[in-house]
Amino acid sequence: MHAFDVLGDPVRRRILELLADGELSSGEVTAVIRAEFGISQPGVSQHLRVLRENGFTTVRAEGTRRLYAVDPAPLAEIDGWLDRYRRFWQQPLDALATEIARGKRQKPRPPIE
Repeated sequence: MHAFDVLGDPVRRRILELLADGELSSGEVTAVIRAEFGISQPGVSQHLRVLRENGFTTVRAEGTRRLYAVDPAPLAEIDGWLDRYRRFWQQPLDALATEIARGKRQKPRPPIE
């Protein structure tokens, strides 16, 4: 499965967002995803399996718990692919940053009465 196919699903993107803050058990991930998307536990497990099998997450056993974490390698690959397109938004963002900095340097004018 291609990386964009994996990330094209909003549930899998949300799981990665959750894991970006640190390792979570499958139960913790399931609780959030069930609450937000109304997906059953087996459904969440399927999404976790897709992420794991495609290299986006790692899993380790701790007793009876399975702890998931983000594996950054596929994200670096996506970042590399996006690099070709950054020129389309980098210059406008740089210009915006310049205008914001310029606005902060200007002294506020007194109100006109």
